[in-house]
Amino acid sequence: MDRDHSSLIIILLGGMGSRWWSSRLRCSSATYVASVGKVSRGYFTSFYDTPKLFQLYFHKDRGLTNSMIERCIAANFDVLALTVDTITGGNRERDLRTGFTSPPRLTLKSLVSFAMHPRWAANYFMHEKFELPQLKDYVKEGSNISVSVGDYFSTMLDQSMNWQDAADVRKKWGKQFCLKGIMSIADAKRAVGIGATAIMVSNHGGRQLDGSRSPFDQLAEIVDAVGDRIDVICDGGITRGTHVLKALSVGAKACSGGRLYLYALAAAGQAGVERALENLRAEIERDMKLMGCRSVDQLSRDNLRFR
Repeated sequence: MDRDHSSLIIILLGGMGSRWWSSRLRCSSATYVASVGKVSRGYFTSFYDTPKLFQLYFHKDRGLTNSMIERCIAANFDVLALTVDTITGGNRERDLRTGFTSPPRLTLKSLVSFAMHPRWAANYFMHEKFELPQLKDYVKEGSNISVSVGDYFSTMLDQSMNWQDAADVRKKWGKQFCLKGIMSIADAKRAVGIGATAIMVSNHGGRQLDGSRSPFDQLAEIVDAVGDRIDVICDGGITRGTHVLKALSVGAKACSGGRLYLYALAAAGQAGVERALENLRAEIERDMKLMGCRSVDQLSRDNLRFR
């Protein structure tokens, strides 16, 4: 793995919650496309020369799942990441309270919000309609029908997915293969056993299992168990350069996240994302200098003290 700054961060193109600006985003980090994302594989293969990873959600329609894998192979994606922590939607109380769906439902409350945020509203109504390009030709939920993320996960994804299914996906894919959502030593070892080349230690942004530990809290024991056989990525909770350095010091090979740039994307488009990523890069570089480290290879647990 090339250990320069741009290889330390994997940008997750947030699922159904992010907006149309995603299709105009360019960055130098590794870039993600998801089954329930709003940017097509074809766009990325045409405009991006960074490593490309496709996040696969395992649908009840096995033909749809296999079709996405085949199209990723044809589009020459580098990595396939199978998400294993969303076979049903979490109890996202904030979404239930606000009535959040993608695309937004037009209600009195949402119309007031549009009026209070005219720039956002103009972007929403004057550009292309919401769609999920990976899904639109297969299910109505891939069109402009309003649906909550929780409802989509609970109704469209296969709740019977098991380890053999994951092994079959890896075999069909045949290239670098990651499991996203690993949170235990036992599951990390099983990921190694089916031939995965990487795992993302992730609790899906804390929005699935209520009360689950943070990925960072699980990191050391998982790295100790399998870090010599598989790449371990810390996913989520990354908002500062020091967070990246702490994860790398524990033994992670890289960090990934969506919120680390999605808020900047919503607020200021591509310029906001570029600013957020530059802030992160500057923090990593500055903090390494303050730690006396000239290379990420010099990061180790000797840098850390746990309270």
